[in-house]
Amino acid sequence: MPRLGESIVEATVLKIHKQVGDAVRMEDILMDIATDKVDSEVPSTAEGIVEDILCKEGDVIKIGAVIFKIRTSKEDEIKVEKTPPPTPLGINVNGKLHENANEDQSVPYVPTNQTNIPKSDHVRFYSPLVMNIASSEGIGLSELEQIIGTGNEGRVTKTDILNYVAQKKTGQPSVSHFIKSNTSTDNYSTPSTGTTSGNVEIIEMDRMRRLIADHMIMSKSTSAHVTSFAEADVTNIVQWREANKKTFEKREGEKITYTPLFIEAIVKCLKKYPMLNSSVIGNEIHIKKDINIGMATALPNGNLIVPVIQNADQYNIIGLTKQVNRLANTARNGKLQPADTQNGTFTFTNIGTFGSLMGTPIINQPQVAILAIGTIKKKPVVIETELGDTVGIRHMMFVSMSYDHRIIDGSLGSIFLNEFVKSLEDFNSNREL
Repeated sequence: MPRLGESIVEATVLKIHKQVGDAVRMEDILMDIATDKVDSEVPSTAEGIVEDILCKEGDVIKIGAVIFKIRTSKEDEIKVEKTPPPTPLGINVNGKLHENANEDQSVPYVPTNQTNIPKSDHVRFYSPLVMNIASSEGIGLSELEQIIGTGNEGRVTKTDILNYVAQKKTGQPSVSHFIKSNTSTDNYSTPSTGTTSGNVEIIEMDRMRRLIADHMIMSKSTSAHVTSFAEADVTNIVQWREANKKTFEKREGEKITYTPLFIEAIVKCLKKYPMLNSSVIGNEIHIKKDINIGMATALPNGNLIVPVIQNADQYNIIGLTKQVNRLANTARNGKLQPADTQNGTFTFTNIGTFGSLMGTPIINQPQVAILAIGTIKKKPVVIETELGDTVGIRHMMFVSMSYDHRIIDGSLGSIFLNEFVKSLEDFNSNREL
């Protein structure tokens, strides 16, 4: 399974295109996969005959795991080392961790549905992610053993433990819905979903919406979210765009929206305050030298995806416009590649597109900040002049930014936001294309 991005550790098999015995060439598509960011294809890295397929559709596979064995026609064919995988991170009945629990190795894939349901005389397995969440939330081994698992064969999933943590923090009695009954040691039941009555329509979440839900819950449980707000006078930007959009489209063959203008201002601010362009890894702050701006994009089905403009600081306004339009169109047509959603360092979302004045966006992990702009409205505003104050009609817009309070204090968050507003208000309306 190829590497798909710094924050992606696993992928789900959607469709397998080859069977055992099929001939494959280099770059032939072996399977379609999905991550929490994008659907993609896995091409073959060898030419030969499919000897074995080590997964099936619907399986969740760790990055680096062996998924296909292909026998080549060369004498020095690539051989897959048949080393058994290390014992998964688990807890035995004596409460001891396996010795190799923390090893990070690329190993042949073992389907999750082969994991046994924990019983009184067997080992119950947990993924490293679940164990990390449990450790950070102070959940002991005995408490972890009691959480109901809704994954394959009763496995505790990320959603299970995050839901349990969220309910536990509220102190509500519903926490018991996530805990295994003491009267049953061999079976796991599904968490209570409540009852419905009357005229109710029940809609099953699609795969992408479930992934988005998991990602949002994970973000809220990871970062200490704080949101600051400001209001910007964007009259100069509105007037400049209105005066130049037809000329721009005729010359460049592209429509210019407000998005590249806002991204240009974000880049300028990130250069001045690089702490907002970082990630928290354990107890370390990793400040990114590259400025890769993610732009939240709504899809026709209502879901959301975040394609990334790599090295956004290296583009002028024409280049940013072309990148924004390319990624937006590619996303809406379902043609994004894994590289289009990788390595984002800061995210921008335009909630004003849907008429919202302001919002409190959720941080796109592992980033530490996300900036949202609301709809632009004409308002009467007090204008300070050399001859005194006057009232004028201006194009005003609310700006909000959520940031990780673990490393970004209110002072820095507010300073960055005000610098962004100042950059918009100082925009030169006589600027040449």
